[in-house]
Amino acid sequence: MKYMLLIYSKEDGWVEGEREACIEESLKLCHDLKAKGQYLAASPLHSVSMATSVRIREAKRLVTDGPFAETTEQLGGYFLIDVPNLDDAIAVAAKIPGARRGTVEIRPVFELCGLPTTDAAEMSISK
Repeated sequence: MKYMLLIYSKEDGWVEGEREACIEESLKLCHDLKAKGQYLAASPLHSVSMATSVRIREAKRLVTDGPFAETTEQLGGYFLIDVPNLDDAIAVAAKIPGARRGTVEIRPVFELCGLPTTDAAEMSISK
């Protein structure tokens, strides 16, 4: 079953050295998951200061700077994994460095038939 692991934390809760160590540890976890056939995707997100929100109200598009909700913890990244069950997803979430400072929300992915497929080359994002 596919699970989305959403990583929430305070953006200012990490100092530069800690953030770099978190990224290195997360990269290692991605490679470990890949070796087990459980890795689908993962990525940190840019700061909420770079977020843009879009809403449609009364057939009009409303575009605002910033995140959807004002909260103390922001969505900072995600892992998309394929594991047999929730217990395995919990075990992976516990290994994500962000769980030590914030929260990792686990959501099963609702899979729809008929969606377009992508190959790995299409999914790669350059910096």
